[in-house]
Amino acid sequence: MPRGDPLLAWYAPRRRAYPWRGERDPYRVLVAEVMLQQTQARRVAPAYGAFLRTFPSLRALARAPRADVLRAWSGLGYNRRAALLHEAAGAVVRDHAGRLPRDPAVLRGLPGIGPYTAAAVAALAFGAPLPAVDVNVARVVSRARLGRDRAPVREVELAASRWLAGSDPADWNQAVMDLGRGVCRAVPRCGACPLAARCRFRRMGAPPSPPRRRGEPFAGSAREVRGRVLRLVLGGRTTLARLAREMEEPLVRVAAAVRSLHREELLRAGPAALAGRGSGRVGPVV
Repeated sequence: MPRGDPLLAWYAPRRRAYPWRGERDPYRVLVAEVMLQQTQARRVAPAYGAFLRTFPSLRALARAPRADVLRAWSGLGYNRRAALLHEAAGAVVRDHAGRLPRDPAVLRGLPGIGPYTAAAVAALAFGAPLPAVDVNVARVVSRARLGRDRAPVREVELAASRWLAGSDPADWNQAVMDLGRGVCRAVPRCGACPLAARCRFRRMGAPPSPPRRRGEPFAGSAREVRGRVLRLVLGGRTTLARLAREMEEPLVRVAAAVRSLHREELLRAGPAALAGRGSGRVGPVV
């Protein structure tokens, strides 16, 4: 970003807002980026430090039991992310001498790392001049540079790459991410935006698209039941019936959660538990 750029000036006081900002260690960047998928930054901040104290290096994470990794992840939700991060650490130790690859294409070959996370790690840890385009970044780029509320992915990526050129990749990516999360939202707060005077979409005066409908509420959802089951099972072996009693949930609902968690290798369930029988045993994955 050129000196004096309004986006950079807006971002400057936010540069140290979170413990992962300014981090160049590839492992720490990866942990932060995986944690930030579908989880608010304010919830990630305390968990990030605690996780790194428990697993201070990629090799430490790779050799840890899966159950310990899931315990350390507790409270962040979407526990499959923890399992995939654990698998990725093992793959890096096995196939890359314990060093995260610099090449985004190679990063994408690791478990749980898609195009966005690969670009973010490459840009933030290795300084690769790549935009990490998530839904928030896409919204900012579409509006500010293309004058549209939504644009095709390829157009957004090309516009983002041109905008990024000559800027520090870490600062640019995190500034645009912050702007999309906090200001250029589905219903934009244009009065607080540092790009308002230059925004093509605002100059056109077109109204933003209606916000997308949210999914089912978390409370009472199947996802909440899965999380509660996993927390209880990580405390030790139990039975399906005991889980249902403790959770005050129907046995059939708990059994469905156990089966899905077993398929994803987040816990271990015996044949009886998988068949939905109350006496069936359930325990942490090793």
